[in-house]
Amino acid sequence: MIKVVHYINQFFAGIGGEDKAGAPFEVRSGAVGPGRALQMALGERATIVCTLVCGDNTFHERRDDVIEAALAAIKEAQADLLVAGPAFNAGRYGLACGAVCAAAKETLGLPVMTGLFPENPAVEVYRDRVVMVPTGQSAAGMKDALEAIARVGLKLADKERLRPASEEGTIPMGTRANWVIETPAADRAVSMLLAKLRGQPYQTEIVLPPQAERVKPAAPLADLTHATVALVTEGGLVPLDNPDRIESSSATRWARYPLTMLAENDGARFKSIHAGYDARWVNADPDRIVPLDAARALEAAGAFGKLHDYFYVTAGTGTSVANASAIGGAIAKQLIAEGVHAALVTST
Repeated sequence: MIKVVHYINQFFAGIGGEDKAGAPFEVRSGAVGPGRALQMALGERATIVCTLVCGDNTFHERRDDVIEAALAAIKEAQADLLVAGPAFNAGRYGLACGAVCAAAKETLGLPVMTGLFPENPAVEVYRDRVVMVPTGQSAAGMKDALEAIARVGLKLADKERLRPASEEGTIPMGTRANWVIETPAADRAVSMLLAKLRGQPYQTEIVLPPQAERVKPAAPLADLTHATVALVTEGGLVPLDNPDRIESSSATRWARYPLTMLAENDGARFKSIHAGYDARWVNADPDRIVPLDAARALEAAGAFGKLHDYFYVTAGTGTSVANASAIGGAIAKQLIAEGVHAALVTST
């Protein structure tokens, strides 16, 4: 019987959402939350002996301590496989899953497995160290994610060599392995060339990594004392009714609101709809994400010419590169049209 240890965060353990992200690390016996469905996917060949639970904030605030405690629990359980998540497109959760998996693999020599949305930031950080299956953006894809994790995880526990990512259904790890196949390389190359010439679909065997766009920094302002500065945020601060319907995750929209509305705010006119952080502190004091108080003080001190009359907002969590580029470009065009010289952009 394969012994599996499962790592999940406070949400999937049923403790709570962002308000419980400070939940302490703990070890629970058996399967918890999505672990019950994972156990079904694993079948009779494996059993989840314990579940490691930790709040997302706690993990990142006490990373070394949590990893040490997790490794001790994994070792005590005599695990044959560690499964973390799946974390879908949750950034902090995904990074925690990747870190725990990497530590268990590199310290204990344990097979490890997780599931992440391909644009989760943890993919770029841990893809070359941890086996991952691609998932959807949200827990709506939990069943498919767990079935894929179970299928690949059992192979890892059996020390079975995985096939290439395109065949195995995993996220590429950036490494190449040699395989003996029946068709010689020359025949495969000619077949691909003919398919290309005929306009037919084909798949290269050497997939190049995506090339990140290089953005040339703007020249520094020669004279800030006469510059108009705007406040921009991806922190999701909007009026209570969210009139522009900015999405809390995977945003496709942006908006701008008068600073006078924010200046008059009494703690009840604005809220953050951002799904990627504990927004109660921003809801209590919007200056924490759109620093109007500090900006007005700098303006009064002559640090720059004047503040632009509007602040600009979107929600950054889960937003695709394409949508982020479109939103950023649209905001930039609006700022230029309004005569703004510089922007102070705040992030969560």
